This record gives sequence, C-alpha cells and structure tokens, in this order.
Amino acid sequence: MWLDSGFIGIVLPSETLSLKPDIRMVIAIAAQRGWSIYQFDVKFACLHGTLTEDMYIAQPKGYEKNGSEHMVYKLHKALYGLKQAPRAWFSRIESYFISEGFQQSQNEQTLFFKWSKEGKILIISVYVDDLIYTRNDELMMNHFKKSMQQQFEMTDLGKMRFFFGIEVLQCSNGIYIYQKKYAQEILRRFGMEESNSINNPIMLGNNLCKDEGGVKIDETHFKQMVGSLMYITTTRPDLWSA
Repeated sequence: MWLDSGFIGIVLPSETLSLKPDIRMVIAIAAQRGWSIYQFDVKFACLHGTLTEDMYIAQPKGYEKNGSEHMVYKLHKALYGLKQAPRAWFSRIESYFISEGFQQSQNEQTLFFKWSKEGKILIISVYVDDLIYTRNDELMMNHFKKSMQQQFEMTDLGKMRFFFGIEVLQCSNGIYIYQKKYAQEILRRFGMEESNSINNPIMLGNNLCKDEGGVKIDETHFKQMVGSLMYITTTRPDLWSA
C-alpha cells in the first residue's frame, strides 16, 4: 500500500483501517510532506509510572524478611501486572511532554505537537511503550531525543520499519505499508500454507445452505480467523470488499 507524498491523507477507507487514528495521521502527514518517521521503544515503561493511590503487595517468595513474614510492601512505583500501571505510565509521559512545551490533541490524547518560534513542528504519537514521531527540523528532533534519553531508559529504533504487525518502507517517493510477514504467520497458524490463491472468495452461482449433519466447528478458532483477516485489511482493503 502506497501513501503518495502528493496526497494529504491515507489512500484507504477509514472504516477498514485497524491502526489508531493518530498513527494514521502521522503516516499521512509524513507522506504528504516527504518527512521521515522515527521510532522509540521505552524500556520498562510501566515502571516509570507513579501511583496516586495506596497499593500493597505480598513479599516475594524466597525473599521474605525474617520475623516479618506477615507484613506486605507498599508500592511507590507501578509494577507490570497492575491494572493501574498503564494509566500511571501514560500520566508520567503526558506530564513530561506538557513540561517540554508540547500541546496535546483534543481528539486523540496520545497525540502531541510542538512548534518552534520559526514555525517548525514535531509530532509524536504514543502507543504504550512505543513512540513514533516525525518533524521538519533536525534541531528539534535532536533536542527531543536527548531529553527523552535523559528521562527514560529507551532504545532508538531509527526510522520506523515495523509497527504491530505492519511493515513500513519509507522511500523518497512515498511511504509503503504492508503486512507480508503477518499474512504468512496467519497462513501458518491456520494450516493454509499450501492453499492456492483465487481471485474470488467463492465460485459464482454457488448457493450456501446449512449442513444439518455436519460436525460442530470450534467457535473460538473461527473468530480468531475472522479477527486476523480484519486486521490485515489495514493494508489489504480488497479483502474487506470481497
């Protein structure tokens, strides 16, 4: 799927996309303006979150304090597994962006913008511990990266290449998004690697009817197949229309 640098939006019907709206917008703007998209991965993101309520955990097995086995620990930071952890982490990163002069989108809470006095812009989208960003000024980007690395332990992944099952190829003439690897994983998962491709999902003139004597199918297995196909319509809307 090609996002032409001459278009203002993504050339896909919005109802068929599985990507979050803010991520779609970042890709569309970058494609239109000829900008590159970069990616960060924050290590142990949930551990950066500060709890705003009292939380207690039992002492880990094998590490109990002698004579105080009946006591528990009071948490000052979030831990993975707590239902409050994602919220605490986002509150932390949100506060950081605001303190750095970013503005938060009124429609998408995970989307942030920052303008310079010269009118340059830096756009960031947050998805749990993954951040993607694009810009039209190298100095703003370098300052942002340095500031982030001082605040959080993170990995600079460079140009965005892979994001939740979607592969991204950034070229001088546009941005391509595709799901070849994900499609191959689906075929392997459901035992269809040797299946032949066809142009139509069903033969013309074929009438469907209920198989009264058939074996009951695994409902969960069927739903997983449908869900996988729905996600792949992110880059293959022709499957949806079929």
